[in-house]
Amino acid sequence: MNTESKSFLKEIMAQVSPSGFEEAAQHVWCKRTKKYADKIERDVHGNSYAILNPKAEFKVMLAGHCDEIGFIISHIAESGYLHMVPIGGIDPGVLPGTQVKVMGEKGLVDGIIGKKAIHLMEVEERGKAMKLKDLWIDIGAKDKKDAEKVVKVGDAVSYAPNFMELRNNLFSSKGCDNKMGAFVASEVIKILSTKKSKLKVGVHSVATVQEEVGLRGATTSAYRVNPQAAFAIDVGFSSDMPGVDKRQVGDVSLGKGPILHGGPVINRALGKLVLQTAKVKKIPYQFSSLGRPGGTDTSEIQLSRGGVATYLMSVPNRYMHTMVETCSYDDLENAAKLIAETILKITPKTDFIPK
Repeated sequence: MNTESKSFLKEIMAQVSPSGFEEAAQHVWCKRTKKYADKIERDVHGNSYAILNPKAEFKVMLAGHCDEIGFIISHIAESGYLHMVPIGGIDPGVLPGTQVKVMGEKGLVDGIIGKKAIHLMEVEERGKAMKLKDLWIDIGAKDKKDAEKVVKVGDAVSYAPNFMELRNNLFSSKGCDNKMGAFVASEVIKILSTKKSKLKVGVHSVATVQEEVGLRGATTSAYRVNPQAAFAIDVGFSSDMPGVDKRQVGDVSLGKGPILHGGPVINRALGKLVLQTAKVKKIPYQFSSLGRPGGTDTSEIQLSRGGVATYLMSVPNRYMHTMVETCSYDDLENAAKLIAETILKITPKTDFIPK
C-alpha cells in the first residue's frame, strides 16, 4: 500500500465515530476523497458522497459505512463512575480493562472500563457471563459533580484509538468494522480518477452512517442516489483461527484476497461480472456463501425504490466487534482494485436482469 493511502487509513482509523456520531470520520473521509472526486456532498443523515461523472444518468453506488460500535452514557453515579448502554452489538466479556474515549462537549475524555477484581468475587460469580450493566467507565472523577464538568448523560463512547502493525502485512485496530469499507470506497474513487477516459458511468461513493444500528444510512443514501447497480464494502469473518467452523463460515484467510459472495442479496449478472473481472485481471479472491441477506448495507440498497443490482464485497477480519479487529493491507488493496476494474466494464447498456 502506498504512503498516501496508508496515511489516510491510519487517520480514519484513529477517529472516534460510533453510530450516530460519525462526524470526525466523515471529515477525514471527505478531506481525502475530495482530491479525487468531481463533487463532494453531505446529507442531513450524515452520509458523505464523492462523485465521479455527476451528470451521468447511469449510476453505480459504492457504500462503506464509517460508523463503529460503541456506547452511550446512560447514568452518572454519585461516585463519579459512568454507566453505559451499547451502540451496536457488544460482547461484554471482552470489555474489562479497555481504554475508551468519551465524546464530551469540550472534547474527548479518557476513560477505562472497569469491573470488580477477580480476587474480590465470590466463587459462584467467577463463572457467570459478564453483563454490561455490571461494568462502568472510570474517568478519574472524584464524584458526580466532578464528572459532570466534562461529560453528561447522552455522550457517546468509543474504544480508544490503538492502531498496530503486525507481521506479514497485517494490522489491528478498533473500528475495522467498518472503516475498512469507507477506506475502500474512497480508494476506488482514487483509482478511477486516473482512468476517467475509460469510465462510462457515474460513480457515487458513499461513506454511510448508522449501519451498526439498522443499516440506516444505506437506506437514505440509496434512495438519494437512485443507482442502477451498487457495491457494499464491509468486513467478513475469517476462519483462519482456532475454534471457527469452516463448514459455516467457509475457508477464508487474511491476505488471500477479498471475499466474493453468492446468495440472494447478490445480483446474478453483477456477480458473474465481478468474478470474471477477478479472473481476467488476476486479482486474488476468496468465496463465501450467504444464505440470507445478512446485516450489511447491501440488503437495504437492494430494496431501494424499484430495486438495485447489488454486490457485497468483504474484507476478511479476525476478532470482529472487539477492540483488536485484524485485517490485511493486501486485501484492502485488492478489494479496491477489483471494484474499480469491474466498474470500468459497466456501460449504460449493461443489463443486470438475471437470465
